[in-house]
Amino acid sequence: MSREINLTEGNIISTLTKLALPIMGTSFIQMAYNLTDIMWLGRLDTKAVAAAGSGGFFLWIGAALILVSQIGVGVSVAQCYGKGEYEKAKEYITQGLQLDIIIALIYGLLLFFFNSAIISFFKFDDTSLIQMAESYLSIIGLGIVFHFLNPIFSTAMNSSGNSVTPFKINTIGLIVNMILDPILIFGFGLGIKGAAIATITSQFAVTVLFLIIAKNKGVVFSGIKIFRKLDFTKVKEIVKLGFPPATQMGVHASIGIVLTRIIAEYGAVAVAVQSIGSQIESLSWMTSEGFSAAISAFVGQNYGAKKFERIKEGYYKGIKVLGYFGIFVSLLLIFGAKPIFAIFTPKDPQTIAAGIIYLRILGLSQFFMSIEIGTAGAFNGLGLTVPPTITGVSINLMRIPLAILLSSTATLGLSGIWWAITGTSIAKGIVLFIWFFFILKRLGNNKSTIEPFA
Repeated sequence: MSREINLTEGNIISTLTKLALPIMGTSFIQMAYNLTDIMWLGRLDTKAVAAAGSGGFFLWIGAALILVSQIGVGVSVAQCYGKGEYEKAKEYITQGLQLDIIIALIYGLLLFFFNSAIISFFKFDDTSLIQMAESYLSIIGLGIVFHFLNPIFSTAMNSSGNSVTPFKINTIGLIVNMILDPILIFGFGLGIKGAAIATITSQFAVTVLFLIIAKNKGVVFSGIKIFRKLDFTKVKEIVKLGFPPATQMGVHASIGIVLTRIIAEYGAVAVAVQSIGSQIESLSWMTSEGFSAAISAFVGQNYGAKKFERIKEGYYKGIKVLGYFGIFVSLLLIFGAKPIFAIFTPKDPQTIAAGIIYLRILGLSQFFMSIEIGTAGAFNGLGLTVPPTITGVSINLMRIPLAILLSSTATLGLSGIWWAITGTSIAKGIVLFIWFFFILKRLGNNKSTIEPFA
């Protein structure tokens, strides 16, 4: 328990930073898994990149399903720790893990048995691309339960104030993935199948390490018993908190799938650009997600302790840090687009040229994206998971008609889809920040609950 940080006391910036940096590092590691796969596959074949990218959308939907348990567990554990109710926190973790495993097993079976029908949605006209995408998806489906478990373990520890241990464990997983990727893709000649096997093997290794830590160290989920009767009251509480953000991410992923189908009309290069570009862009949103998780834990613990002024101060200081980070990433993507994209497809000038356009357009939205993600974390910490969902779903849905409209013009073409994405990202950041500003104005006077629509 010695690594846990009490977020209700001490200097806010120092406390928030100590918690946030390892979580951001963990998020960066999760991003690096995909980047490593894409980097090696880019040296194999542009079609392999496109295939992994299309299959990756269903990992994104999987991430949305994980949020059902992840957010519910994270908020519940943080608020329990703020109140000093440590055993109750373990109960929420137990129920969250049980729910997560059930969802993972069902989803994994769907990916394995229906991979052909799933990939057919994209209407690819290249047989080899289709076969690679189906293989990738079926292998991922077999090991996806580990992909589901690890975020729950990480979030439970983050919410208790221990973000260092998850960072170390996930770093080991990344190293395993980095070693296995070239060996399996090229050494054993498995191609895209090797990338999929490397991913699920490294995730399995992370799960094993979490279980070893739980057995030998005094961490927040030590001593819990997974195989016990479901407590439907607590499961309902977890789902109530987690379902809105899960819906938001699920809709976001579904919109991405629809956009990919539109993009596929421009050929494999366009799909590869989206696959590589979105992974590069994840430098911003995955790192912001990490800091957002720290803000959520900070707000949750202080809300449980009824330290409302500390919540306000912590939010504004945290969002300021994220704003500076967003500006940095914007400048990096806009001015460093060519050398960054060339890392992934060094021998494909056509893909590089198209990728430069993607990164420069999406670079304009990074500041607003960081603000949106950080603010969503603050909402989650208060237990108000609906406002970010309303904002995200309603504005993200606008991407499809905007993409169709803008891409149909002779001037923009494929770039019109990129402009639709960046424009809606800017809008989400502005709307959610304003909404939370009004929530903070009502926060105080020892209120035990805050209504998002009052």
